[in-house]
Amino acid sequence: MKFLDQAKVFIKSGAGGAGCVSFRREKYIEFGGPNGGDGGRGGDVVVEAVQGLNTLIDYRYQQHFKAKRGNHGMGQNRTGADGDDVVLKLPVGTQIFEDDNETLLADLTEIGQRVVLVRGGRGGLGNAHFKSSTNQAPRYAQPGEEASEKWIWLRLKLIADAGLVGLPNAGKSTFLSATSRARPKIADYPFTTLHPQLGVVGIDNHEFVLADIPGLIEGAHEGHGLGDRFLGHIERCRVILHLIDGADMTVAESYKTIRRELEEYGAGLDEKPEIIAINKTDALLPEFVEEMTAELRTVTEAPVFAVSGITGNGVTEVLRALFDIIKKDRAREAAEEAAAASADDTDGSEEVGTEGEEAGSRPWSPEVSL
Repeated sequence: MKFLDQAKVFIKSGAGGAGCVSFRREKYIEFGGPNGGDGGRGGDVVVEAVQGLNTLIDYRYQQHFKAKRGNHGMGQNRTGADGDDVVLKLPVGTQIFEDDNETLLADLTEIGQRVVLVRGGRGGLGNAHFKSSTNQAPRYAQPGEEASEKWIWLRLKLIADAGLVGLPNAGKSTFLSATSRARPKIADYPFTTLHPQLGVVGIDNHEFVLADIPGLIEGAHEGHGLGDRFLGHIERCRVILHLIDGADMTVAESYKTIRRELEEYGAGLDEKPEIIAINKTDALLPEFVEEMTAELRTVTEAPVFAVSGITGNGVTEVLRALFDIIKKDRAREAAEEAAAASADDTDGSEEVGTEGEEAGSRPWSPEVSL
């Protein structure tokens, strides 16, 4: 399936049905009065995060989504049926923006999360609602409320525990292929990877998700080489694995180039925990690897590992280091969620206790008024 991480679509809710002007007409009932029913409500446009999707390719070929309008009211006080909703099924991690591509409307981060983007119009009232002592035969009913419409942007940001970054041809795809069941395209030339890839990595009976994004170049944060879109896919990562080509003779400069792009892009990427791995060390002499490691330690305090994606040397140590950070971050999130839930429960119990005290101060009397 082709990967697509951005799409623009048009959405329109359903208009409300019109109210009905009708009067009761039966034998022997001379003045039946108004009995026009109300119009039905128009359908909503809803987005829902579902499991099993990792691309927005479906929204490249279908770009217009319109909910059904509500049915009109009918005589005998019959209300029109509501219009059907339209549900856009999206991958987890999708963000919805206004037409300006800057105003965030919704962020789908959990499976089953649903957000109503535009609501259907309300149905109009039938003439039965307008009967009064001075107007016993109203010949007026409300029209249905108009539909709402807008253009929106869908932008997918992959949700992964760890993100792979580095210059083109650093061996990121090889590393992902060696550590997971993902099978990205691998070749000996820059920009082999054109779309982000996800892989599930197993280490010591534990699993985490690793995201490989295409190689970054200088100016990526400004959109050069589509770098700004690629960087968006690692915004949600807990840790960054910075892969450096072992054949690069200027490892410190290469490292600083990527770090500058992360800092300029923002979104807290430069503040995330980082692990550095010198790749393709199977083709290097040990003394060269030591020199590169020493050079990198002059520009960063992050841990540096020597690995080979082809032979697997050093890969296990890197994965364990990644998972240690991921495990700590998961524990922190769980503690924060538990603390928030405990605070909510405490607030609720205090309210209940207060209500109970108030009720106790005014005992109920079993008197019945006739």
